Amino acid sequence: MKLILFDIDGTLISAGGAGTRSLNKAFEKVLGIKEAFKNFEMAGKTDIQIIKEGLLLNGIEPSSWLVNDLIESYLENLKIEINNNSKHLKPGVDEFIKLIYHELKYPMGLLTGNLEKGARIKLDPFGLNSFFPTGAFGSDHEDRNKLLPIAVKRFSKTFNNYLDFHHCIVIGDTPRDVACAKPYGAKVIAVATGPYSFETLQKTEADIVIKTLGEINKILPLLS
Repeated sequence: MKLILFDIDGTLISAGGAGTRSLNKAFEKVLGIKEAFKNFEMAGKTDIQIIKEGLLLNGIEPSSWLVNDLIESYLENLKIEINNNSKHLKPGVDEFIKLIYHELKYPMGLLTGNLEKGARIKLDPFGLNSFFPTGAFGSDHEDRNKLLPIAVKRFSKTFNNYLDFHHCIVIGDTPRDVACAKPYGAKVIAVATGPYSFETLQKTEADIVIKTLGEINKILPLLS
């Protein structure tokens, strides 16, 4: 058995900028700061990490109560902002998920910097939540490099069987997705459907680099 763990933004979907708009609105509502995340690099970071970095960039100490207030506002905004016409599935996602679910019958989960509630809000319009019963999220730990052990522990408990890191395949669109998995011995598929180019991802330690998840023939050897 293999466990397939997916990143969300840039890998499974584009939220049409909903996440950034929601964070900007949260900072404006709670702190009166407009466009707090203009020209801010978010890709591959956890939501809590992003919020704390946003506070520090504005000279504000990220206390726990303030972070929690911003999270609450962000999630409320996200429920509204996700309803936009620019959101879309990334190329090949639908076919790839159906292959794993119906034919290979491997369990799938999420390995994402999104807060769990935020992840579910983003995936809901696409009808994807049922494919990913659990995983590890930015709400579990603000350090993305700590998330894979959390996901493995949860799935091991679900199947009442020890799951080794070497049985895991992590799929993501940023160098941070690669960096959070390779130290544990997991395999990584890097897909160039996010902000990083195919050439940039080739410089990482990813086992396979593809342009889209539609390149199933290139992925299958890693899944067998």
